[in-house]
Amino acid sequence: MRFTKMHGAGNDYIYVNGWEEEIKDPETWAVKWSDRHKGIGSDGLVMILPSETCDFRMRMFNADGSEAEMCGNASRCIGKYVYDKGLTDKTELTLETKAGVKKLKLKVIDNEVQQVCVDMGEPVMAPDRIPVLMEGDAVIGAPLDMGDNRFHITCVSMGNPHAVIFSNDFSSYDLHDIGQAIEHHALFPRRTNVEFAVIESENDIRMRVWERGAGETMACGTGACATLVAAVLNGYTGRKATLHLLGGDLQIEWNETDNHVYMTGEAVTVFEGEIR
Repeated sequence: MRFTKMHGAGNDYIYVNGWEEEIKDPETWAVKWSDRHKGIGSDGLVMILPSETCDFRMRMFNADGSEAEMCGNASRCIGKYVYDKGLTDKTELTLETKAGVKKLKLKVIDNEVQQVCVDMGEPVMAPDRIPVLMEGDAVIGAPLDMGDNRFHITCVSMGNPHAVIFSNDFSSYDLHDIGQAIEHHALFPRRTNVEFAVIESENDIRMRVWERGAGETMACGTGACATLVAAVLNGYTGRKATLHLLGGDLQIEWNETDNHVYMTGEAVTVFEGEIR
């Protein structure tokens, strides 16, 4: 079976062409192939598939085998994959995901996709739709006690659940333990992604992310989108900012006119291989 390793801001996945390859039991293979010592090494597995309603369809499995609704960084890489591989000549695409239809705009230079802008749709703040087991119309700066520490979480869904925590400095915290504990907290019936963010200016946010089912990753597109929305809801930034992640930068805009969040960033092919 042939595969392509790609990353968006360091968030790396194994991509498989569903027209040419069939993967039975992708949950099991996602765990095996994602192993960074005994496998290919990745944050998960992405299957690019035909769609009856859109140009393409994606299924995405985390490194622990759980299937996610979608992935922003993976969406950008799919745009690059299908164009660079000649599966389409369009520079504006629709992508079917478990979180709904996403629209992609490809920036092509010398017949190769360099950047992709994804319309991530409207953010969801209603607790029952995220889901998070809290009362009210939205969860903005709500206290959450974890051992001796009290954090304030802002919850947003970008098709998958996120809990965003702002601080002036996270250097004294063990983000691995905190991220894992919050991911599995009883407040989140479908678990949650966790973002740790520092506001550097009105237009700059530095962040780290603990991804549900994958652990800490170099970047998370939906997490960056959720973090900007959370920053706006808390009055920390404007509606457009650069999100600085461990693997690179993403440009995020929460458009006031249509209420959609737009994410722009790189998409990079790392290597191709064959599993025998």
